[in-house]
Amino acid sequence: MPATAGERPLTPAARRVLQVAGELFYERGIGSVGMELVAAEAGVTKKTVYDRFGSKEALVLAYLRARDERWRAFLTRWIDPVPGPRDRALATFDALGEWLSTECGRGCSMVNACAELPDPRHPVHAVAAEQKAWVRDLYAGLVADGTLADQLLMLHEGAVVAFSVAGVRDATAKARAAADALLPGKVSGGGP
Repeated sequence: MPATAGERPLTPAARRVLQVAGELFYERGIGSVGMELVAAEAGVTKKTVYDRFGSKEALVLAYLRARDERWRAFLTRWIDPVPGPRDRALATFDALGEWLSTECGRGCSMVNACAELPDPRHPVHAVAAEQKAWVRDLYAGLVADGTLADQLLMLHEGAVVAFSVAGVRDATAKARAAADALLPGKVSGGGP
């Protein structure tokens, strides 16, 4: 788990607060969840929440970073055993399908946070941009082609929206098929 804004290790109570806050923010929306509810659901005092995180903004950022950390670890574990950069790039869509069906039914937490907090200067935008850049860089490392990496990122993000908003349950399979058609038979990347 990530440390708080002050980089102190999280206590068990702070980890519980972060877990509960993450569930509430994702399921109900950031604006709909107050610190009182987080404290009550985590079984701590509001003072404990503020002592550990300092502010709701810091708690929101910790939630997004923790969720991003889980996503990165999940995706990396999924594609690491897959041989070859082309197949690894395609496997990202398989991993995304699993993530969407188990962790992400309401869409991307990063995009949701940016939609709720639309000021581009709000720190959630930087966290979201870092997460999207990481996915794009993953693709770029696998396919060694910036334009193709952008296209794969767009297929990836589009699959999330099609699944969570339009109800296209096989969106990742369709995005994978499109990626398969875009990718040359052999790619020169080596990837992470």
